[in-house]
Amino acid sequence: MKPFSLENSAALVTGSSQGIGFATATALRDAGAKVIFHGLPARPENIPAGSAYLQSDLMQPDAPARLIADAFAAQPDLDTLVCNAGSFFDTPFLEMARERWDRTLQLNLSATYFAAQEFAKRLVADKRGGTICITTSTNGLQAETDSTAYDTSKGALVMLIRTLAVSLGDHGIRVNGIAPGLIRTPLTATWMEGRPDAGRLLEHYKKKVLLRRIGTPEDCAGAVVFLCSPAAGYITGEIITIDGGLTVQQIGRM
Repeated sequence: MKPFSLENSAALVTGSSQGIGFATATALRDAGAKVIFHGLPARPENIPAGSAYLQSDLMQPDAPARLIADAFAAQPDLDTLVCNAGSFFDTPFLEMARERWDRTLQLNLSATYFAAQEFAKRLVADKRGGTICITTSTNGLQAETDSTAYDTSKGALVMLIRTLAVSLGDHGIRVNGIAPGLIRTPLTATWMEGRPDAGRLLEHYKKKVLLRRIGTPEDCAGAVVFLCSPAAGYITGEIITIDGGLTVQQIGRM
């Protein structure tokens, strides 16, 4: 057995047109898996030739089921699902509108829940095992200012990973997750660089991060490959925190 090889696997990675999802899908492909990329825009130029790409707006309630159906149509031997799609729509709590709350929970939580359900139904019907990996966040473990809806959605994903591991263990389906910290992606770039105090803010975070740098999407990808590989065959219900040590200590460097 090649413990870290995915040459016999087929994977769908949601939200993989850019950022952590793209790095993860690319890493799974490099490990040997047949990978289906997914995103909201039409097929981006960065998607590797020969890889399937599915366009779907997971804000729509019926989209998760349709996406999974399309993924199995593209790869009938699909056995790996990485639920990575998500975003941030928060305003300060006292200004939060119901529409923003609903968007956050639909994309970050409900889409993940029902995509995982449809995926698991297919595997159970086919009497096959498989693996699910969910991208939560350190925001699911520690609260952040002006991030109430996002924090809540990511905290819910922490429990979803655990409860799905319980629900699907008898069917041979492993469920794990990653909790990235501060990672430089198109989503975070605006927040990190598009503000007057960006330089001071980044220096503050670098002092808090034990490894003294902001993470990259590639820092997250290897953990997902591991969790989806035979090397993690006896691991389920676990979450790997990928934050350079951000959440390890209570008070950062001066």
